[in-house]
Amino acid sequence: MENQLTQPRSAAAKNTLLLIGIIFVSFNLRAAITSVGPLISFIRTDTGISNGMAGMLTTLPLISFAILSIYAPKLGRKLGNEMMVFLGMAALMAGILLRSTGTSIALYTGTAIVGIGIAIANVLLPSIVKDKFSHQVGLVTGAYTSCMGFFAALGSGLSIPLAEGMHLGWQKSLTVWAFLVAAALLIWLPQVRSSSAKKVHKASNHVPSLKNIWRSKIAWQVTLFMGLQSFLFYSTIAWLPEILIRNGLSTSLSGWMLSIMQLASLPLTFFTPVLADRFRSQKGIVVVIGILYLSGVLGLLIRDSLLLTVCSIVLIGFAQGSSISLALTLIGLRAVNAQQAGELSGMAQSIGYFLAAVGPFVIGIIMDVSPTVTIPLLIFGLIILMMVISGIGAGRNETV
Repeated sequence: MENQLTQPRSAAAKNTLLLIGIIFVSFNLRAAITSVGPLISFIRTDTGISNGMAGMLTTLPLISFAILSIYAPKLGRKLGNEMMVFLGMAALMAGILLRSTGTSIALYTGTAIVGIGIAIANVLLPSIVKDKFSHQVGLVTGAYTSCMGFFAALGSGLSIPLAEGMHLGWQKSLTVWAFLVAAALLIWLPQVRSSSAKKVHKASNHVPSLKNIWRSKIAWQVTLFMGLQSFLFYSTIAWLPEILIRNGLSTSLSGWMLSIMQLASLPLTFFTPVLADRFRSQKGIVVVIGILYLSGVLGLLIRDSLLLTVCSIVLIGFAQGSSISLALTLIGLRAVNAQQAGELSGMAQSIGYFLAAVGPFVIGIIMDVSPTVTIPLLIFGLIILMMVISGIGAGRNETV
């Protein structure tokens, strides 16, 4: 009798420790990237790189995401998902330390390694959630994506205070985030000890191959939803301040609007997956996200008052928080099991981050040739409509 009681308690303790580990890993999935943007001017001054090369510091991790995402599930099958997440965090820490040494070569090499480390954890976490929390996919996804979003905003907000307020300079300011990675590595270590690659291999014999995933209609709809929402997110992160400046706002106020947008996204980043998990179909949620997004973009087109602009920014933030967390939730909901969730995650995030890398570049070209912000905002509207169409397909109660 005592053994029967001990086993459930032991399983609950392991799941709790795993959940804490997932949360700590999620702390590190954006902050190492978002912390760079505010420090670009300091980096340019010290290294002498051009604006174009400075832009690569944001684009390079996304390219790493796009390339590595497709290989991460295969590596997870060979070594075990838990082991690969640990190695991904170790690579992230190495990349952070390398890019902080100050030389141009180390800066770009380290940035690429940062992207590789994050890509591995990005892809494999949905598979682990599907495997270990199959009846709580929405709740766990909402928890870790909201933590990811919070630390993304924190990364942007703390960079200048660390570099100037605490006199650390840009190198040590970026190095600070290595301590957070170290904490994640320590907390994740028990998962490495308990993982078994042999079990993953055994399970893989009973699921569709990666080739079948790429031939699935609903897999492509999930992928397009992920990719188009990524295009919108990274394009607005890169160009929203400039759009607002052209609409008449000051530079400082435009920066605050970007912060407001990211903070507004946090509540729905958590609640959307929880809600999505309670419905058999997520089509209605996709439509609401589209309405929020389009209303926000329309408000920026009208630009009638500061109040309308703030409301528009908040609506866009709501939509962004909902769309990223729903995209990650759909990976788990549309997959039959953990192995398939890993393959679908690799497919969706590979194409998703390719579009994320292309988006800011394309919008930047349009901003160069367009005297007003009307055309970029209309393009955002078109992308939103395409995202909703693909999301309605992805929200069907079917599996890959």
